[in-house]
Amino acid sequence: MPNQIQYDVIILGAGAAGLMSAITASKRGRKVLVLEKSNKVGKKILMSGGGRCNFTNEFVDSDNFISQNKHFCKSALNGFSSQDFVNLVDQHAIEYEIRKRNQFFCQGSSKNILDMLLKECDAGGVDIQTHTEINHIRNVVCNENNEVHSFISANRFVLEGTFKLGSNQRYIEYSCKSLIVATGALSVPTLGGSGYGYDIAEQFDLSITEKYAGLVPFVFTDSLKPIFSRLSGVSTLVQVECNGHVFLENMLFTHRGLSGPAMLQISNYWSSDDRLLVNLIPNVDPGKELVRIREQGDKRLIRSYLTEYLPKSLVIELQSMWWPKHSELPINKINPSELINIGYKLNNWIIKPSGTEGFRTAEVTVGGVSTDGINSKTMEVKNQPGLYFVGEVLDVSGQLGGFNFQWAWSSGFAAGRVA
Repeated sequence: MPNQIQYDVIILGAGAAGLMSAITASKRGRKVLVLEKSNKVGKKILMSGGGRCNFTNEFVDSDNFISQNKHFCKSALNGFSSQDFVNLVDQHAIEYEIRKRNQFFCQGSSKNILDMLLKECDAGGVDIQTHTEINHIRNVVCNENNEVHSFISANRFVLEGTFKLGSNQRYIEYSCKSLIVATGALSVPTLGGSGYGYDIAEQFDLSITEKYAGLVPFVFTDSLKPIFSRLSGVSTLVQVECNGHVFLENMLFTHRGLSGPAMLQISNYWSSDDRLLVNLIPNVDPGKELVRIREQGDKRLIRSYLTEYLPKSLVIELQSMWWPKHSELPINKINPSELINIGYKLNNWIIKPSGTEGFRTAEVTVGGVSTDGINSKTMEVKNQPGLYFVGEVLDVSGQLGGFNFQWAWSSGFAAGRVA
């Protein structure tokens, strides 16, 4: 007979959403246990923002999130706002700064945010246990005759019972009235990401939407790959468009393809076989400009003019692709139609990625547990009282800029205040 360990609330996953759930529930006097399968808590927090943790954004709106139900996130975001989290950071006297795109970053280390969360957990008497992997969950309920039944799945019963959890800790069975699934998703498995939360969802008859890697670099296998490889490390401001979404950010060339904020942002909206429209010189019509300076008798080479806007190494590669025959001709000797054509290509570079780097380097998983079966105010499963899903495991994914952390804080708070 296994040793029974009873808690009011058990949380699976010691990431951002799980820790926020624990803090909030403990402040209500609940006895809380957090179970983490890896060797340490908050790995993704520590790695975020280049080690500085972009913990939220000054302006958070539902438009910053992707979900099959675009309205689902609103209630939780309103219930615990970015300012609410900043207030908590202020209480712990953590120094931060607001960078471009209204992102909040620690001035020191990401560890400051994790330490803050752990201090809040400690103050609430939260128990945290690492190296614990759950291998089965049962929901034990009583019928009208007070007879105990154990259900491996929900089986459409809407009965409040006790969740029994078995794990790799032999001879121990955990039990609780409220179970919060904060297991994260498939992105960056080395930081603790996994698909276990989806298994739990399916066990309790919840559907899973299509999942794919988001906020992830693109890879190329065509003739552009060697060009991008030669440009590896070069960055430039671009406007990128795909499926009606447009971002004005830096693009970074890599050995395998394209990265940087512009590419990470647009990857959330890209599907296989889609093409990207890249404007290399946003807000400038280089074709019109080239014709204008041609009429003024400008004797510079096209590449000399373009280095005012683009890195020289990039201009050299573009020259080889788009105007090799005119590479050594002064601008005033080139036909205006040729200049307009070159300018058009600079504003409308159409490229087709062969794919992305996948979940290995993705910052988020787009898709997940369908929100159809989840209460948007509490994150509780509608047909299974006491079971909650929070954070990235749900079909709610944010854009780059602190939005995914804010969803973790907000959804974790929503569940913790009622679980």
